Amino acid sequence: MNNIDKFLIDEQDPKAVEKVIGKLKDLLTNGEEIIYLAVQKKPAVNLLPDSIAISNKRIFYCEPGNLGLTMNFKDISWKNIKEVSFKEEFFGAKFVCVPQHGENIVTDYVPKVQARKLHQAANEQLEQYKELLRQQQLEANRATASTVNIPVANTEETAITSAPQSSEDQEDDSTIKLRKLKTLYDQQLITQTEYEIKKQAILDSL
Repeated sequence: MNNIDKFLIDEQDPKAVEKVIGKLKDLLTNGEEIIYLAVQKKPAVNLLPDSIAISNKRIFYCEPGNLGLTMNFKDISWKNIKEVSFKEEFFGAKFVCVPQHGENIVTDYVPKVQARKLHQAANEQLEQYKELLRQQQLEANRATASTVNIPVANTEETAITSAPQSSEDQEDDSTIKLRKLKTLYDQQLITQTEYEIKKQAILDSL
């Protein structure tokens, strides 16, 4: 039996959660993990509810098919998502995912508590992705600035100034590598053991 207890904290349907988690585990990539799972609760018959799963890399939409014998999965990565929102209604809430391109993805009858948790988890992952993009842009700008050629009067001045510049570049390069490594660890794309080994390797190269 799968370890599903952490996905049942908001009265999710245990049978639906067990079925979805069991199949999702086969779809996860290296370093990917499920953060939150919401299960649709229709007001009348709720035999085959849809589910929405949030991972650190994407949103999964899980729809039962063939009278529950199969499961259809659609996913959208954080880089392709503009924003998420939800709207509380009489029966549950609507969870809305707005992609960068194409139509909005709307799921009805999500329990209100689960919709709020889903919204919170999705926004946290979106913010982390945006912060990663900002860091990458800063590093790209810094790399571009360091390659700007500065005219010198003669070759002797070039020889004198090149050595300190090389030292600074080496320091910047190591700092960038450490920052990238920390970002990968924070995003849970590498384990703590891998992080420590790679960090030590960078420090040893100084």
